[in-house]
Amino acid sequence: MKNTYFYARVSTFEQNLDRQIMAANSCGVPPSNVFTEKLSGKDTKRPALQQLMTAVRPGDTVIVESFSRFSRSTRDLLDLVDKLIAKKVEFISLKESIDTSTPAGKLMLTVFAGLNEFERETTLQRQAEGIAAARKRGVHLGRPIKKPPVNFAETVKMWEQKKLTIEQALEQTGLKQATFYNRLREFRNKGE
Repeated sequence: MKNTYFYARVSTFEQNLDRQIMAANSCGVPPSNVFTEKLSGKDTKRPALQQLMTAVRPGDTVIVESFSRFSRSTRDLLDLVDKLIAKKVEFISLKESIDTSTPAGKLMLTVFAGLNEFERETTLQRQAEGIAAARKRGVHLGRPIKKPPVNFAETVKMWEQKKLTIEQALEQTGLKQATFYNRLREFRNKGE
């Protein structure tokens, strides 16, 4: 008996799988044959993916909404599809209209996977260059630095004289402990 499976993945817990689950439903894939997970696609060490690869049998079909949901790396994608083909399992990517049951589908899979990885690598490179350029211009990246409050010097003095506990000093300054110590170090370095 031939089965159809669907693999759906998002990278973080904040993201949702709704769009991919709707695609699985529209393909008539039974809910018990839908494998989902919320993990990065950077490698193939994903529990639901491994379960899917174990579950498939000759004649089965694996469907994904987009091949980037199956794998982020061309090498991993082609390796996974090769394993499916070796098991005589068809692979279909809806977004790219790829069906490995045809020679044209196999060719298109390889071309699209290469282009997708090229685009991702180019984006990461541009992002790294932008970050480096911003740092060179002195732009602070990340969370804003929390400035010490106006009463910081007075609070530090009282804390150093043991008139305040660290908990009281934190309460008066409104800072978390790590931030308090970071601002204290900067404060002392300035020689204030």
